[in-house]
Amino acid sequence: MTEFSEAERAYLASQRLGRLATVDPKGQPQANPVGFFPQDDGTILIGGYALATTKKWRNLQANPKVALVVDDIVSLRPWRVRGVDIRGEAELVTGPHELGPHFSEELIRIHPKKIHSWGLE
Repeated sequence: MTEFSEAERAYLASQRLGRLATVDPKGQPQANPVGFFPQDDGTILIGGYALATTKKWRNLQANPKVALVVDDIVSLRPWRVRGVDIRGEAELVTGPHELGPHFSEELIRIHPKKIHSWGLE
């Protein structure tokens, strides 16, 4: 598993919303906004409401490849953006967790294989 740099960990800890990309069984991409939670072990958790009933969950059952992009605009003038693109494999997990009572018991755990970041300096 690839490890996050200190700058990447700090940036991810400061953000709450990313876009998760999965691929459906016909090969079509799907991207959805998701809340995410960086973990001390280097993985990323994604929770949701009734997560096991979603298309992203079904997509990941067939193909665990996933991408998560977290980015924002720091300033318009001068134009400055920053972000992290995480590519990896998803593990579908069901059971008790500490993310909060508003999440269903299903979680997506991303195991990063490739990390690319920009504008974090």
